[in-house]
Amino acid sequence: MVHNRIKLFRTAKGLSRQQVADAVGVNFQTIGYLERGDYNASLELALKLSEFFEAPIEQLFSLEPFPSLTDQLNMQ
Repeated sequence: MVHNRIKLFRTAKGLSRQQVADAVGVNFQTIGYLERGDYNASLELALKLSEFFEAPIEQLFSLEPFPSLTDQLNMQ
């Protein structure tokens, strides 16, 4: 399974699923499927999302679950 932080990045920027979908050329439902883990992005879509969010692909996608933000904040 591929894990992602698309929803985190999207909500942090105050964007709707439709806005992200329009920017990367997919249906807004695809963004929802990605956020819920029901669909894995193609390499092309992953790269487009990385470029759109101006973030390294490793910050958006991982083969391992991302640590929770609460855990990360407690470690600091």
